[in-house]
Amino acid sequence: MTATAPHFGPSPIRRPLTAAALLAVLFGMVLAGASPASAHAALTGSDPQDGAVVATAPEEVALTFSEQIAVSDDSIRVLDPSGERADTGAPRELTDGGPVRYGVALHSGLPDGTYTVAWQAVSADSHPVSGAFTFSIGAPSDTTVALPSNEAGGGLVGTLYGIARYAAYAGFILLAGGSAFVLACWRRGAGERPLQRLVVRGWITLTAATLVMLLLRNPYTGSGKLADAFDLDGLQAVLDTKPGAALVSRLLLLGASALFVAVLFGAYAKREDEKEKQDLTFGLTVGGAVLAIGIAGTWALAEHASTGLQPGIAMPVDVAHLLAVAAWLGGLAALLVALYRTPHITADAVRRFSRVAFGSVVVLAATGLYQSWRQVGSWSALTGTWYGQLLLVKVGLVAAILAVAWFSRRWTGRLVDGAVDGSVETAADASVDGSVDTAADASVDASVGTRGTGGTDVAALAGTAEATEVTEAAKAAEVPGVAEVPDAAASDPERAAQLARQRAALTATRNKRVRDADTERSGLRRSVLMEAGVAVVLLAVTTVLTNTEPGRTEEEAARGNTAATAPVAGGQVNLSLPFDTGGQTGKGTVRLDISPARSGANDVHLWIDGPDGPMDVPEVKLAFTLESKDIGPLPVVPDRLAPGHWTASDVQIPMAGDWKLAVTVRTSDIDQTTIDENVKIG
Repeated sequence: MTATAPHFGPSPIRRPLTAAALLAVLFGMVLAGASPASAHAALTGSDPQDGAVVATAPEEVALTFSEQIAVSDDSIRVLDPSGERADTGAPRELTDGGPVRYGVALHSGLPDGTYTVAWQAVSADSHPVSGAFTFSIGAPSDTTVALPSNEAGGGLVGTLYGIARYAAYAGFILLAGGSAFVLACWRRGAGERPLQRLVVRGWITLTAATLVMLLLRNPYTGSGKLADAFDLDGLQAVLDTKPGAALVSRLLLLGASALFVAVLFGAYAKREDEKEKQDLTFGLTVGGAVLAIGIAGTWALAEHASTGLQPGIAMPVDVAHLLAVAAWLGGLAALLVALYRTPHITADAVRRFSRVAFGSVVVLAATGLYQSWRQVGSWSALTGTWYGQLLLVKVGLVAAILAVAWFSRRWTGRLVDGAVDGSVETAADASVDGSVDTAADASVDASVGTRGTGGTDVAALAGTAEATEVTEAAKAAEVPGVAEVPDAAASDPERAAQLARQRAALTATRNKRVRDADTERSGLRRSVLMEAGVAVVLLAVTTVLTNTEPGRTEEEAARGNTAATAPVAGGQVNLSLPFDTGGQTGKGTVRLDISPARSGANDVHLWIDGPDGPMDVPEVKLAFTLESKDIGPLPVVPDRLAPGHWTASDVQIPMAGDWKLAVTVRTSDIDQTTIDENVKIG
């Protein structure tokens, strides 16, 4: 609802603009001063690197991540060109106080060809992460292994898990926010059935969603198969993880919350003594706050706030953020229900919620800025990553709600000044009672008289238990006119029930006319309904954000991959040089790769192709000359690895510059040629 304080002082237009400008300045300062932090693990490097060609088979493959991950026996798999496993088993941690690294040993004697490394793990913020890359031994080759196209956590299981995540947030907002609305804004609402249904449905939704997430957790982070949701071994493994423990803790807290809801809408709603009700209000407020903080903490314990920069600060901030969302949006839902379904909501209750909403927005602004600093980190990540773009959409939706709330606040002011239970309602009651009740009484009298003269022995039915029960139930529900139903009608249980239904329908009609006659109340209902509609979309965007890799992490991973594959002041040199030694089979092509093509040690791979494929020759030699500095020629004699494939490791290039490379190829004892090519090193 309204998210601004009661107006006094400057004009109502200048105040929102000033607040918006202040928030923009703070947002810019936060992003400008941001420093890196880790969350949502990403692969930042590997050995061998993606696409690398190594001369001999490595003993192991090592992966470097941006944060701690949870791995299983199959988290890292190395597959040979035919798709067979080339690794020896479970990965081992290689961190040793430095970056997070895991490695898996390879079988000895691996043949040349292209190998695929596929990995899947769970990051410290509970999200599954996966990826794949290739490297080659000796020379690239064809492979039957297809790189996985779907990321971990996708497919049907991922969709269902995302729906359950959204339902969990929505359920918590209705449960916590609806309860807070009753205790802080409108205590009489504890006895209103529509508000009771709202809060109870929030509890049911949150409980069901938590159970679904617990069952889906194993396939969500593993196989992706829905059938594995009922794998008891997998469920046991989930319970041993941090997210699993958080979900179980949430279920236990929801059990205690059921007792809280029962007391709130039971003993508390029926309490008449003001002193006793005040004491019970204090107890319920403290107990409800503890339960709400505990349930909100189950999200902070297992998601983005629990890892990365300043987790000791981030987790309490995350709890405060979620509680503020619940107080604002949950209270908004409760107010909407009260405005549409209950005729007794008071202006004071609306005004109190206005204050609660304003305080919630202040908390949301402060905690949201801090979270943006942790998760985005820079202006480029704000506009150039999916997380940053979603965050901008979320900010826009919040601005839209605040704009609608400004109109709600104007209706609230009229409602406060116009006294909800004043002349409008009195006039409406008089109008309705004058027409509806007269018709109702005439209907009752006519029908009772007909039944009485039709020979029914109403005296025989008088005092029956069933008739008395129906009549008393109608009186307890305060259905107007039932208390005045003639005893002859009350003695007939069927007739008494019919009269009760008639009176209930007439009462509903009268209440609707009262509400419709109050233009301030109608305007407030419409604006609050618009706020609630935007809030539903806002909650959906927030849910997607919690499952999206933060912008700062995405940029950090991109920088790490760039650094791993493109050394400073260098880059791989690829050449293709045709040759002809003059002999009968002396024509072919030399393909040559120099990596990293910078000063210092370099690796050289050379392939010789003939008209019909790889061409085996007796000898190949290289020489590097830097004529501008009178350096060289520096001879290089590569080793033969396989027919048509030659390699040389640790080739020392003393400095950067434009080098002349001479490649000498001998195809027979007398047939030989040298090809020259200029290459840039460094």
